[in-house]
Amino acid sequence: MGDQKSIQPFLLLLLMLMLLNRLSQLWAFPFSPSLDLDVTPRTTIFHKGMLSSNGFTGSSQNYSTLLLEEETGRLYVGGRGALYALNTSNISTSANLTIDWNASPEQKKQCLNKGRNNQTECHNHIRFLQRFNETHLYVCGTNAFRPLCVYIDAERFNFSSGFEEGRDRCPYDPAKGFTGLLIDGEMFTASQYEFRSSPDIRRNFPFPTLRTEEAPTRWLLEADFVGSVLLKESINSSIGDDDKIYFFFTERSQEQVAYPSQTKVSRVARVCKNDWGGQRTLQRKWTTFLKARMVCSVPEYELHLNVLRDVFVLQGRDVQSSIFYGVFGLEWKNIKASAICQYAFSDVRRVFEGPYMEVQDSKWREYTGKVPEPRPGSCITDVHRSQGINSSRDLPDSVLTFARRHPLMAKQVHPVDLRPLMFKRSVNYVKIAVHKEPALDENLYTVLFLGTDEGWLHKAVEVDGETHIIEELQIFAKPQPIESMVTSAVQRSIYIGSHSGVIQVPMSACQRYTSCYDCVFARDPFCGWDGRVCVEISSRPQRSNLTQDISRGTRGCKENPGNVIHRRRAVMSGDDVLLQCELRSNLATPRWTLNGKELQGYGLSTGYRVGTDGLLIIGARTQQGGSYRCFAVENGVSVLVYLYTVKVHTDPYFPVEPTDSTEPTTISSPVVFSTASPTEQPLPSPPAPLPPGANFQTYRHMEAIYISLVAVLGGLCLVLTVVLLYVSFCTRRESRSRKFSHQNLHVLGSSDRKRSSHLELKTISSHCNGRQGRRSISVPTFGDFNDSFLQIIPGDDQMSPAKTPPPAPPLPNPPPLPNMDYANGLSATLPSVLRKMNGNSYVLLRQADPEGMSPLYHSFTEELNRILEQRKHTQLDMHPDESSI
Repeated sequence: MGDQKSIQPFLLLLLMLMLLNRLSQLWAFPFSPSLDLDVTPRTTIFHKGMLSSNGFTGSSQNYSTLLLEEETGRLYVGGRGALYALNTSNISTSANLTIDWNASPEQKKQCLNKGRNNQTECHNHIRFLQRFNETHLYVCGTNAFRPLCVYIDAERFNFSSGFEEGRDRCPYDPAKGFTGLLIDGEMFTASQYEFRSSPDIRRNFPFPTLRTEEAPTRWLLEADFVGSVLLKESINSSIGDDDKIYFFFTERSQEQVAYPSQTKVSRVARVCKNDWGGQRTLQRKWTTFLKARMVCSVPEYELHLNVLRDVFVLQGRDVQSSIFYGVFGLEWKNIKASAICQYAFSDVRRVFEGPYMEVQDSKWREYTGKVPEPRPGSCITDVHRSQGINSSRDLPDSVLTFARRHPLMAKQVHPVDLRPLMFKRSVNYVKIAVHKEPALDENLYTVLFLGTDEGWLHKAVEVDGETHIIEELQIFAKPQPIESMVTSAVQRSIYIGSHSGVIQVPMSACQRYTSCYDCVFARDPFCGWDGRVCVEISSRPQRSNLTQDISRGTRGCKENPGNVIHRRRAVMSGDDVLLQCELRSNLATPRWTLNGKELQGYGLSTGYRVGTDGLLIIGARTQQGGSYRCFAVENGVSVLVYLYTVKVHTDPYFPVEPTDSTEPTTISSPVVFSTASPTEQPLPSPPAPLPPGANFQTYRHMEAIYISLVAVLGGLCLVLTVVLLYVSFCTRRESRSRKFSHQNLHVLGSSDRKRSSHLELKTISSHCNGRQGRRSISVPTFGDFNDSFLQIIPGDDQMSPAKTPPPAPPLPNPPPLPNMDYANGLSATLPSVLRKMNGNSYVLLRQADPEGMSPLYHSFTEELNRILEQRKHTQLDMHPDESSI
């Protein structure tokens, strides 16, 4: 009975674990690799590989506000406690101008007394920086939780007036979302201004100022603003329409949503520029405020991204042709995912002309009653003027009362094609900029520049409704969010601001592509192949000889013979050898051939294993020697990248032929070859051959060394054998009083597994050619581990260093190694002899003997005896490139 009671909690725990595992599988389902919208960047460029970039770092931090003026050639930057005027052609030049604008010591002290953070909040963060007129800029800063604004002489770049109170124009908190516009001398802003105020959209000047309503229906609920834009609908308007200002934000949901776990929704709101408020109702309040929900979801998986992080508006010839792009993410901080959705302003207008929502029984429902005339929320047009309504102050109270209670629209704004333009897992996009670029096919392509929360920039191109990420660039060496970003069509540059500085990056770096296929595979609208190098198309007035294929990325390259890196490998029979083949493109997959025939199947039984870094020949046999070729397959085209000549020797004393380690060879082939990866270092040249008779003398010296080593190690074995026998005797006595439980082996450093045992690593010579089943591997040497591999010896985690560890209990089958996932989409289980290190090298772990017993469970004495026996028949190889290292 007692046993049953003790078993019940265990069964309950087991059921709970099974349920949690099932829920985790369901939750991870939308993020599975089968999601075809998830886009992989073609190439990855780290910070040290950046080309033609310029940087600026001043005395301040948090370069979060940028104002680009193409006409004057200046980039105005607002940081923490300073303003800068940079040269757009090169922001690193010493001719840059600076204005120091720090909060006073008294104001910083008051900020501290309010409980604010002295490291982040009690400073003057520039939040608003725009052109006021032809001669002046207007700037506002948080000023340590007491905002101030000031005019700046743009030509001399200095303060031209006294400071103005800014609490109604700039937020107190530098972390609060904020957006603002200066239009014809009128200032429109949106934020949570004061410390305990509600979010608000305001017109700050001229008088009268306007703001949103809070009662009886609150128009904004914990809104976090990310952007705003003016659309001039009055230009060439046939109905005398007014210009409109659109605001984009995320707020707490007011209406009932299908997913209760999501508490936020993305919105777009609209007000009319010439709204002056009501005469009696809605005095000094907007009479034209309307808002609607924006939807960005993956319908196949019911994945809804409900947080708007940034927007970019691409204005067309008129409002109907204008579109905007939104960067969306998930509400939960511990899950990274981003989507880019594209919207048409014509769809937004259609939603604002549709039905309203109304609060009924404390819930928002679609309003089905009569709508008063003129339509609430509409701007003044010629129709209104014909009725004697020349401004919002002339609107009837019935219209204003309806507008006060019905700010929300019933219909939702859906993206173009009802799906995201791009979806990316494990990445949080925080900033976006969009550029239109003409290509050789005379089409105008949309190029997206996406900044992440870790300081990376993704460059993508939209092709037939799909997105191709051309490259990802590590802008900053230390991970930090990209806080601001603008593009210059004149300078062909992107300016990126973050916590540490401002970086100027060219829109294209065509010289990075070193072959025709590399240039064409990139599908970069900026770049084309001229027969010798990849060049920027805009720099060539004559473009008839350029090659480019944006739609498919396969056509245009002639099938000429090219150069390929030829390497030679000479290995002992039974050794493992790694043939490296690093692919520059993340979208390419490797294809290997031996003597012109494609290798079929990779596994322990076939004698081969393939990975993104190369091909592993397991236990080399004579028939596995020959000519190996590695092809990079991308967009259905195979391009040769490496050629290896492998010789397998059975004689342990085979003579080594002196050959070059890396030999460029011209090969006639119906493909174009690409050169080796720039990160790969050339192998060292082999030493000169020894004179006749030197080999024999060397062998005698080596034999003497081995005999001495055997004598020393033999004595050590005798001592250790006595110790092991004593420990074994003590262990058997102790086992009579308790049961011995087997423990699984766990690799040290794994934070997500229970550490039940300990693994000791021992360096053994890789030249030990012992009994069948022992493997050595030919890899590039690294660190101080030349000519060596690692052996795992089990030990006890709880045993102190002063005590002798007991022998490990025998297990019938060793635990399998986990699968390894590759960045190129390949998934293969590496053999138990292989572990990845530093991206390019491998460490060899012992394989199981053919009898089925893993060497992990042999005693130390037996293992040491085998090592001594192996070393009797092993010689040192004087030619590292030709031997098994």
